[in-house]
Amino acid sequence: MACPVQFICRGLRTVGLVLFYYVFSIGITFYNKWLMTGFHYPLFMTLVHLTINFCLSALTRQAMMCWTGKPRIIMSWKDYLRKVAPTALATALDIGLSNWSFLFITISLYTMTKSSAVLFILFFSLVFKLEEPNPFLILVVLLISSGLFMFTFESTQFNLEGFTLVLLASFIGGIRWTLTQVLMQKAELGLQNPIDTLYHLQPLMFIGLFPLFLYNEGLSLSTSEKLFRVTELQPVLYTVVTLSIGGLLAFGLGFSEFLLVSRTSSLTLSISGIFKEVCTLLLAAALMGDKMSMLNWLGFTMCLCGISLHVGIKTYYSKNKGPSLRQLNSKSPELEFPLLRQNGDDRGDLAAEYNDEDEEQEIFLH
Repeated sequence: MACPVQFICRGLRTVGLVLFYYVFSIGITFYNKWLMTGFHYPLFMTLVHLTINFCLSALTRQAMMCWTGKPRIIMSWKDYLRKVAPTALATALDIGLSNWSFLFITISLYTMTKSSAVLFILFFSLVFKLEEPNPFLILVVLLISSGLFMFTFESTQFNLEGFTLVLLASFIGGIRWTLTQVLMQKAELGLQNPIDTLYHLQPLMFIGLFPLFLYNEGLSLSTSEKLFRVTELQPVLYTVVTLSIGGLLAFGLGFSEFLLVSRTSSLTLSISGIFKEVCTLLLAAALMGDKMSMLNWLGFTMCLCGISLHVGIKTYYSKNKGPSLRQLNSKSPELEFPLLRQNGDDRGDLAAEYNDEDEEQEIFLH
């Protein structure tokens, strides 16, 4: 049994990791909205972020190889195109449409509508038999869908085009996270480590999103003074720097999510994600001037209750299942994340945490 000092240290570490995750998650939401006010090319922005993520994930993989002395997984072209491409395309469309919606809607409406992704994740999890049917799922669906309706009903800042884009992104997000879970659980593919998954997804995501970018923004961007028809160097440097900041935030978000899950549990990530939505809405009202009525707040509360119930159900039903993916990874030295290790004592503490949390399953809500 751990002494009180260890419990306190573990609690402080968890709070620190949650705050670290909040910085990137909330930061990239406000960054995207801020950038879209003056740079109306969300798909091009997404392509730049994908390129930066690929470069950073490649550097991270190289650092991991130097640390462990073992090569990282490189998939064959056959498996890469057949098994990774669907996940990459769904992920690219989810991110691209989400960023596109910031041209039309407020952060509060985006945050609320994006929360409906849980409905589509549930649906596709049932289709792919990743989720066990139970009567409580009906209540989850009713709470989230009713909350979404109440939030958008008579909203003074409602925009149909933006709402449609982010709702479509949520639908595709359900496909995305379901396919991602299937992809990472196939041991023969060797993509259990999220850094390896990120590395393999980015090129196909870029290729999948590029035609949509050419159709919607290609001609406009080529004649814009933001980049190609610029007459001075300073505006170009400003655009490059601001886009690069977004790429760093996007990579930091993925890294912070994995760091939080690996050092605590997937349940911690899910619960912290719920409170993150509340923080985002409060900041949007305070900083961006988003207006929300009592009916909107009530709808948001109902949606959070539905998400919380879903998290609780996942935790309860996972207690009687076998070892989770994260546990299996922890038992394999090839799947360890060396950048998170410090010394033998830390590895022992981490193993103890895994044993204490053996009922946790990967909960894909983000």
